[in-house]
Amino acid sequence: MFPYGKTAANAVAAMSYLAQSHGDPPRKVNSAEISRERGISKALVAKILTILSQAGLVAGSPGPGGGYYLARDPEKICLFDIIEHFERTDQPVSCPFGPEWCGNKAPCPLHDKILELNRQAEEFLRSNRLSAFSPRAHLEAEMEKTDA
Repeated sequence: MFPYGKTAANAVAAMSYLAQSHGDPPRKVNSAEISRERGISKALVAKILTILSQAGLVAGSPGPGGGYYLARDPEKICLFDIIEHFERTDQPVSCPFGPEWCGNKAPCPLHDKILELNRQAEEFLRSNRLSAFSPRAHLEAEMEKTDA
């Protein structure tokens, strides 16, 4: 079972801010702005953006007027694409009876339920995209509230 830890959550927060800033052309955002707006330390934002840049999810340019922006359209980046760089997503299910039980003995009573929970979590991360954070998505959500 893979956890969704604090660093991964901060990575999603940073990427959601870049998605909010995404446009044509994309607005470049520096790590200090992301840090301030998302309440994450500047050093952690810089580390996260470096990892995501190496993964091809973020691009940037140095110097005055530089900053970070999404390397791909937010519709083409799912939450799993981000999370997988900060969490182990390939670990087997954690058995409440201990690591030597499931796979060596009959599955524990919760085994199938834990597998299903893990499947649902992964499906959620794969089906939700950064475009949900874009200005257009917020506008459409507000219009839906008004129409209801």
